[in-house]
Amino acid sequence: MCHQPDRTTPARQPSPAVRTAALVVAALAACCAVLMSLVAVEWGPLVEADGSVSRTTHRWAVRDGAATSVIRVLSDWVLDPLTMRLLCAAVALWLLWRRAAWWTALWLVLTVGVAVVVQQAVKAAVGRPRPVWPDPVDSARFAAFPSGHAMTATVVCGLLLWLLHRSGVRRVLWWTAVALALLAVIGVGATRVWLGVHWPSDVLGGWLFGALVVAVAVVVHEWPRGRTGARAGVGSRA
Repeated sequence: MCHQPDRTTPARQPSPAVRTAALVVAALAACCAVLMSLVAVEWGPLVEADGSVSRTTHRWAVRDGAATSVIRVLSDWVLDPLTMRLLCAAVALWLLWRRAAWWTALWLVLTVGVAVVVQQAVKAAVGRPRPVWPDPVDSARFAAFPSGHAMTATVVCGLLLWLLHRSGVRRVLWWTAVALALLAVIGVGATRVWLGVHWPSDVLGGWLFGALVVAVAVVVHEWPRGRTGARAGVGSRA
């Protein structure tokens, strides 16, 4: 009786990078859920901390009009969501110009679009009012939580950093990009609190939800590659 070789195909497992990203997604999702719940129920310590920080920064903004004018330009023009999305669109066009990266270009644009949907859905669900001042220095539309500026900057900078990392750029360029991204993400969040249009926890929510969108996008982008890697380990038939 002839022995038949075992031709059972091994189960396809995601790559270690995908598994790590999936763990990050779970952790960020839990943080987003906790913070959103605390904001929605108006948890006392959070409301008190938000009010204390916002009242202090608003006094500074009113007192230092010159600094506030510069911060408004940075917040409303340089680091605003439209500028960030245009930057992403420019990178997507560059990827398309390379012809071989059409999937990454599409993935980049779709991720930014999904981020907008998530942002507006959470704003509508929570419905948190923005700070109200007798002497406002700036204004903004829609609900407060999460900060759209902080979330968009996190998504765009996170996606572009990840693409740089995958391309294997030189160490100097990589760390310069990281420094600029951190400056943009942290800086735009600080400007929204300084201008009195967001509570600090709104900015924190924008950072967390933005990071969550980036982590999910990385899993989506890398999952097919992980499956391909698993198939590469299957032996051929004799």
